[in-house]
This record gives sequence, C-alpha cells and structure tokens, in this order.
Amino acid sequence: MSSKPVRMPAQDTKFFAFNGGLDLVTPPVEMSSGALRSASNMEIGINGGYTRIGGYERYSGKAKPSAAIYAILTCTITGSVALGDVLTDNAGTSFGTVIALPTGQAVLTRLTGTFSTGNIKVGATVVGTCVGEQQIAAAATPALNASYRNLAADVYRALIAVVPGSGSILGVHQYNGSVYAFRNNAGATAAVMHVSSASGWTPVTLGEEISFSNANTSVGDGDTLTQGAVTATVSRVVVQTGTLLSGVNTGRLILAGRSGGNFAAGAATSSGGGALTLSGAQSAITLLPGGRYEFDNWNFGGGTGTKKMYGCNGVNRGFEFDGTTFVPIATGMATDAPTHLKAHKNQLFFSFAGSAQHSGIGTPYAWSAVSGAAELACGDNITGFLGLAGSETSAALGIYTRNRTLVLYGNSPADWNLVPYSEEAGALPYTIQFVGQGVTLDDQGITLLATTQNYGNFQNAVVSDKITPYLNDLTITAQASCIVRRKNQYRLFFSGGDAVYMTFKSNKIMGMTPISMPDPVMCISSAEGASGQEEIYFGSTDGYVYQMDIGTSFDGDRIAWHAELAFNHFGGPRQLKTFRKGVTEVTGSAYCEFSFSYSLGYGSTEFDASTSEGLTSALAGTNWDSFVWDQFFWDGRTLLPTEADITGTAENIALMFSGNSDEFESFTLNSEIIHYTTRRSMR
Repeated sequence: MSSKPVRMPAQDTKFFAFNGGLDLVTPPVEMSSGALRSASNMEIGINGGYTRIGGYERYSGKAKPSAAIYAILTCTITGSVALGDVLTDNAGTSFGTVIALPTGQAVLTRLTGTFSTGNIKVGATVVGTCVGEQQIAAAATPALNASYRNLAADVYRALIAVVPGSGSILGVHQYNGSVYAFRNNAGATAAVMHVSSASGWTPVTLGEEISFSNANTSVGDGDTLTQGAVTATVSRVVVQTGTLLSGVNTGRLILAGRSGGNFAAGAATSSGGGALTLSGAQSAITLLPGGRYEFDNWNFGGGTGTKKMYGCNGVNRGFEFDGTTFVPIATGMATDAPTHLKAHKNQLFFSFAGSAQHSGIGTPYAWSAVSGAAELACGDNITGFLGLAGSETSAALGIYTRNRTLVLYGNSPADWNLVPYSEEAGALPYTIQFVGQGVTLDDQGITLLATTQNYGNFQNAVVSDKITPYLNDLTITAQASCIVRRKNQYRLFFSGGDAVYMTFKSNKIMGMTPISMPDPVMCISSAEGASGQEEIYFGSTDGYVYQMDIGTSFDGDRIAWHAELAFNHFGGPRQLKTFRKGVTEVTGSAYCEFSFSYSLGYGSTEFDASTSEGLTSALAGTNWDSFVWDQFFWDGRTLLPTEADITGTAENIALMFSGNSDEFESFTLNSEIIHYTTRRSMR
C-alpha cells in the first residue's frame, strides 16, 4: 500500500514600500507596514523610501572638503615619510600632502603640478623615487576609494577656520552669490559682519554716516562730499523725510574713504554741484553685540533692478546691504531695534514687540505717515511674518504672534484689512516657513496654514500628532527652520542638535523623521547659491558656518543612523509565519556599507530562530543579527534587489537597518519583498 505524498505549504511573497515616516502613537497592529517605529538620521525621499541624510562640512569660501581629490603615486620610499608630510618632486614644482602609504605607493591630496619619474622629497631631503605619473582617483576597490576620499577631505577640512570672534554664530545669509555671517568680536563688545571668500572669512567694512538737511537734487550716490579740507565718497543718499526734488528734506549720507579730518555742522557741497547742510560730525557705523539676525532679499526699485539684502536682529537698527554699502535704517522708534522683517507688496515690514510697522511703498528708508508708512497693532509679541500664496494683488501677509495668528489683506494703508485668523494658535520664533503653504511650530505641534483657492480663506491643522512624544520635550527649544526646495522639505531644528525633517509631495505630508547632529543649528539659510543650485548653510555654537547636505560625514564625525520598521503581519495578525528571505531594493550613486537585522513576534524570545544568529539587544527585544551587508557597492544609480536569508517563525517581523560611518554617500532604502510560509493560527 502506497502513502499519499505530503503537500508542503506554498511559499508566499509580500511586497511593501518604505514610507510614512516615524509613527510613535499608532498601535503596532494598526501601523502601516512601511512606517518607522524608530529612526535616526533618515529622511523621506520625495518619491518615497528612506534616505540616509547627507553630511555637512565647515565652510568659509575656501576649497570644500567634499570636493577634495586624491592621486596615487607609484614609488619606492627609502627615507622617512609620515602622514601629513608634503611630498615634492625633484624639481620642486609639484606638491602633494600624504594621506596614506600603502606598500609601493603614496596617496596624495592638495596636488599642485604633476609628479613624474624621479626623486621625491620631503623638504630638501630625498625620501624615495617615483615611477611614472600620478594616477588620479585610482584606488583598487570602491571601499578603498571611499576611504581615500574621506582622508583627502580631512586635509581640506583642517584649513577652514571659524568665523573670527566669540560665541555662537548670530546669523547666516546668502546674498548675490556670497555667504555672510555675523558673530560677536573676541571681546563680545560688538558684532562683526563677515563675507566668505577664497581666503576665508573677511570682515565687511560698514563705513560711516552723517545726518543732513535741505539737500538739492544734485546730491547723489558716488559723489565726493566736501567741506573745507575734509572729503569723503557718498556711498548712499538716504532721504528719510521730504524729497530731493523739493529741496526740503532730512536724511543721512553713508560715507566711505573719508580724509582730511572730521566733518562738522554747517554747509557742504558734493561733486555733482549739490549743496546741503550737515548736522554735525560723522559717526562710525557699528553693531551692538548679540541678537539673532533675520534677513530678506528684495528689489524695491522694481523693474530689472538688483535685489538688496535687508536684515534686523532685535538689538540694532534694521539695515540694507547691496554687497558694498551697509545702510542702517532709521524708523523713528525710541528703541529702534526691530526683531523680525518681511518685504511685502513693495513695503518693508519690521516688528517691534506687538507692533508691525512698514515703510512707504518702494521707499524702505522712509518711515513717516506722510511717506505712506503705517503701524498695525497685533495684540501680542510678533514672532514672524510669512508671505502667503496668491497673485501679486491677492497675496496676503501672515503675521504670527506667540499665541495668535493674523492675516493682512490689501495692498497699502489705503485698503489694509488685518483679520484675526486664530486666537489660540500662534508660532514660535524662527519656525515659520512656506512649503506650498504655511508651516510653523506652535505649542500644540507643527501646524499648517493652507490656502483654499475656491474661497480665499485659510485652513489650519496640527499635523505632527504621530511624533508628539518626540516633540513634547523639544518644542520650547526650537531654534531655527528652513525649507529644502529640491526635496520639498520643511526642516525644524532644536538647540541641542535634534531636528525634524518633514517631506511633502503635492502639498500632502509624506511623513516626518527625527535627526540628530553633533553641531546644533542656531541659524540657517537655504537659497540658490552662486552655482545656481540650492545651497544650505547654518551657523552653530562653535563659531563655524557649515554647509548642509554635502559630504559623507558630520564635519569629519561619523554619521550614525538606523531605521526600524513597523512589525508587519501581512494581513494576518494572529497567523504564524515561517520567514525565509528578504529582498531589499536600494538605490544610490556610490559605494556603501550598512547592517541588516530583524526582530520577530514583537521582539519576543518565545519563537525559535537560527542558532547561528546572535542576540544583540535583549532590552530592545530579540534582534537576530543575521547579516552584515559590508560588501555592497555600485557604480550606477540603482542597486539591483539584494537578497538575504531570514530564519524564524512568528506572527510578524520588523526589519532593522543601521550604519555608522564617515565615508559613504547618501543612499535610499526603497522597499522590501518578504518570502514566508503561512503556518497555523495562534492559540
């Protein structure tokens, strides 16, 4: 008698995409299969997937560490050569800094000239001979290439200095292709404005100012001001009341290159045939220490004129800067130290506590009612302004206070309509951004203010409920925010180095992830750089300005990251499954290494697993550290799906990915296919 063959259960496969972001509040059985139950230093891609964030590196205008290259010199070393030495050829015309000394080779960076066959020296001492020309970026393996690039970056990094002075960076801003940074001087007696350059941070000369009255129309920018033997160049004529045409006016001249002594009260002339009366001696333009700088670029001249930089910091007068001339703006306030600003409808808005004030139309120097300036009382301390979407005529201005939100409609004092939008929700300072809609942080969480074209009104919602436990202790430490246009992101930074990245697609939130950096973001600028591409710079507590989303490290420190996905039951929360294999799709453009592991049955130790797999973290559940993927590399843009065996039986599985390195470019974990066999129902 023959027995019937035993039919083995069929093997199932389930696909799920990695998306949704961090979710700390949804019950595990209800969580989306691609959501994260824990994560650090991963961001959500605009098309889904979890991307290990880019690095950041110090910046001053000098050559960037991430742009460093290396060359390999085939040579025989006969003398003493150490890492960091500068090798030269026999003629002394080619140079390179040593970053590695593998057998029969010297790896060099900061190269000048081309080495060829002959003696090589350290200083005047011959230390060996080289054979043939150097080979640029010719490492034997992708891993070695990543290592050498990292070592080369370290050499360039050491050449970049802090912004001179003391304390934290007070403000950083991009204007006309340059990066500007403000920091207190060494004695903290004044703040100094610096600009990036090929030689590093350079202080900006602010010039002098002098008050005048009754200037005629022949007084203009670029004139030479003369009073007796004293002369100076007029960098800017600042008319505050009246007009030059009428000859009845008051204002200030911004001066440069004064010689022959000091000006005094009395008549003076300009080289254009102008006449005016000076009120007294000139004074140096200086900045009081401290404060927090905020900026906006705007062209008040209209047409094809050039935008200028406008700024304020709550300690000094607001100012205008065009790359050469620094113009303090006098509003007439007794304490003339605006905290926030925004150019709107061709008028410059400043905030003073609960008062929003603006200049005349197209006249950022004029702040009298006669010139069209006005004041709007907001009933609470203003924390920032935000331009809201619409056409040139219908766009509105959001005015946020600590506890309420207002919207200003209209075009000028003739038709302003200040409408209270919310009497309960406001915004914390420096957290206000526009990502297709207004995004802010309030005590309740991250809030949206979305436009509705059909009705012209606004709708508000708190959208950070899934990460509320993470935000609870951080909210009051919010320090800065920015948008990342190419990634459709809102980024929110806290004083201890923590951050939240929120990704949007078609104005819908794809999710949020937590970030942790060793250098806190104290101020930040995101704008189009000199290259035409978006660039992000931030200032930190150590006096450095850093460029973000560049390089493979946190300014030389390793980037530690992990992504732990939700427990996935594949539609059967009480059905046991024997897991067989995982297939992960990874995309990127450079060599990378990372680790993979998994946890079964909510991390319970009840279920069997392969005896070859080790328990690595009993406190976090049973993590079967089955595989360390340390041999992956690719030269194209996409890595083919990568398979790994999985062993164990349970009702669900959570995948875990991690890494800790300063050598690897960003890459994206896109999705997973799990192979498993369905077993019995749990009793």
